Amino acid sequence: MIEMTFEIEEQLASEGFSRICGVDEAGRGPLCGPVYAGAVVLLPGLVPEGLNDSKKLSEKKREALFDEIINSALAFGIGSASVEEIEELNILNAALLAMRRAVEQVKATIQPDYLLVDGNIFRGFDIPGRCLVGGDSVSPSIAAASVLAKVSRDRVMREYDETYPEYGFAKHKGYGTKAHYAAIEKHGLCPIHRPSFFRKYFEKRGKGDI
Repeated sequence: MIEMTFEIEEQLASEGFSRICGVDEAGRGPLCGPVYAGAVVLLPGLVPEGLNDSKKLSEKKREALFDEIINSALAFGIGSASVEEIEELNILNAALLAMRRAVEQVKATIQPDYLLVDGNIFRGFDIPGRCLVGGDSVSPSIAAASVLAKVSRDRVMREYDETYPEYGFAKHKGYGTKAHYAAIEKHGLCPIHRPSFFRKYFEKRGKGDI
């Protein structure tokens, strides 16, 4: 695994930014559940050992890094947007809403002066910054945010598994696996599914409205 460096953050620091906040989301792709976002301002030069894009880490490593990040970061925030907000706003706007909520939590501790947002859309923030495609693989600040978002969402999906055990949420976390679709065919949608994600799916099967 390539060791992460603060190259991007150090470049921004040379431009006068001292409180750089990484922002990332988790849960845009799944068929159900809320979307989560993390926002993190790391101590300059301090990269938690083994930090990387959360998708490249084992669940055990993510959990360990989660604790290390929240205990060592200058500030962090974890935001979410509900299934109802996803349906009302669409998944992209709901993810951006979750990101803004995470940043607001950071601002309760310190005021970031620059945001590094994973992806290709930077919108609705009141702090200067930019987006960075694949940022969770090159920026420690974004990678740390991705870990907070992913772990937080996975924990919630495990809780939902206790309420709706027939869907297997603890295993697939709401993604569209064969087992998940098979459970939907058998049991229908449950209250945490995102109805808009299923319209074409049910139309193809001649089932009409959800």
